[in-house]
Amino acid sequence: MSGSEVDALLDELRQQGWESYVFGPRDDPSAVGMAYRWETCADVLVLHAEDEATAYRMPLCPNADLFAPATVSWHYHAPAEWTIRAVLSLPRPGTRDAPLAMLTPPPDCGVPAHLRRRTTIRPNPRRTHAAT
Repeated sequence: MSGSEVDALLDELRQQGWESYVFGPRDDPSAVGMAYRWETCADVLVLHAEDEATAYRMPLCPNADLFAPATVSWHYHAPAEWTIRAVLSLPRPGTRDAPLAMLTPPPDCGVPAHLRRRTTIRPNPRRTHAAT
């Protein structure tokens, strides 16, 4: 795996309208998150390093915290490249093969609260314009 492969996959997520979150200082983040909000759920990706990433799909309940899910319907933890590929291959919600089960998230889902004290959020302008 190379950084350029991960960068290309992250570009694909941005082109699809995923929001970006940087946890900690922008020049030395402790984690980077990305999220895509569907009508009833969200797909979330958390990058800790090239060799460690987590992705999950969670319901969008009122007051849902994207980075501290109470339940998930799918999760995956592996090196960044494979985790991004996995979340990109998830079936759209409401389709035949989309995950439906409600599971207790494993500890690696989300971003610990102490790492979220300083967060930069970058809404995706492509998604914003598409919604209006």
